[in-house]
Amino acid sequence: MAADTIFAVSSGRPPAAIAVLRLSGAGAFDAATRLAGRLPPPRRAAVRALRDPVDNRLLDRALVLVFAGPATATGEDLVELHLHGGRAVVASVERALASLPGLRAAEPGEFTRRALAHGRIDLTEAEGLGDLLSAETEAQRQMALANSDGRLRRAVAEWTATATRLSAVVEAVLDHADEDDVDDGNDVLTGVRTQAGELARAIDAVLAVPPVERLRDGIRVVLAGPPNAGKSTLLNALVGREAAIVSPVAGTTRDVIEIPVTREGVAWLFLDTAGLREDSDDPIERIGIDRATGSIAAADIVLWLGDDSPPAAGRAIALYPRSDVRDGAARGERIAVSAATGAGIDAVWAALTREAASLLPKVDDLALNRRQAHHAAAAAAALGRAAMQDDPLLLAEELRYAVQAFAALTGMRATEAVLDDLFGRFCIGK
Repeated sequence: MAADTIFAVSSGRPPAAIAVLRLSGAGAFDAATRLAGRLPPPRRAAVRALRDPVDNRLLDRALVLVFAGPATATGEDLVELHLHGGRAVVASVERALASLPGLRAAEPGEFTRRALAHGRIDLTEAEGLGDLLSAETEAQRQMALANSDGRLRRAVAEWTATATRLSAVVEAVLDHADEDDVDDGNDVLTGVRTQAGELARAIDAVLAVPPVERLRDGIRVVLAGPPNAGKSTLLNALVGREAAIVSPVAGTTRDVIEIPVTREGVAWLFLDTAGLREDSDDPIERIGIDRATGSIAAADIVLWLGDDSPPAAGRAIALYPRSDVRDGAARGERIAVSAATGAGIDAVWAALTREAASLLPKVDDLALNRRQAHHAAAAAAALGRAAMQDDPLLLAEELRYAVQAFAALTGMRATEAVLDDLFGRFCIGK
């Protein structure tokens, strides 16, 4: 498949003012010549009449640009046809290209996959680009843009260079163990162990940063408490719409209702749950209560509407709901809130924002996704073991493990399954 020349529209879906149709592969220049005749010099745009190679029928008049590999986005010869963006125009040019031998329509993410295969980007940059394409909030966009521009790649390159240098020092000591002074060799290995430990701690600091997925998946906020505490009413007030059914009848909410919200560039996922009580003999309600308990355990933040203490596990914000009509129960340190009047809603949001600050990676943080964190943790563990290793042979082996983990992180040892999963989420023209 890699030998094929591929094509796809890489701009927005037609109709549009302009449709940029890209060709990449060894046959890109020949295919463009078959349609456009003489090609312009590399990286210079020129207007050409595009004709069907079968019957010489005029297809469009378009701007043609050619880019010689390997200094291209994909690392291959690349051609861009800037067509008029009507559906019929694009379809006619695509049909003409498909009729040429060795050409086929690109699969999702195939242009970026070829860029990875030819070393134009690494896997961390490809993942950043994938996150950028799916970004829905400003925080997601900024983090994805930084990673697609190589911020993580540069950090991993520095880690790899350090581990490789330390590995080379140990190998040199082993190769010349019979020639060098023994004490000098021990001093060198002590320095290697010290630097390996420092690198392990530096990576652990990065691993302590909240994962990238939190920006995409959002902060999970569970509204919990006894029946008829006003959870659904409060949820509607927080999200600004009638998302949950509100009723004075206790037990109206029997399942977990998930409501995604974006506020000030941050993604949130609010979960309305069944009222918690021990005396229910309704089997359906019991299922809802069990699910509510599970949601509380998995929550990032719990908004607790009960008069008793909030659940001990995790982060909880204790509220004093329906403050406009209640009297009797002591308010204490709880936030007074009324969904009916709007009082306290801003205070609840302020408390949520404070709690979320430590749950989300900051834009200038070096944050990893779960796959990247897995390999970074493996490298840090190997370096940590190296820092404690007295045997130089085992020290060298641990350093090799670390270098291999870095290679997996950047995609040098990525499996086809990993690549298929990543690029399958891309659009056709990427």
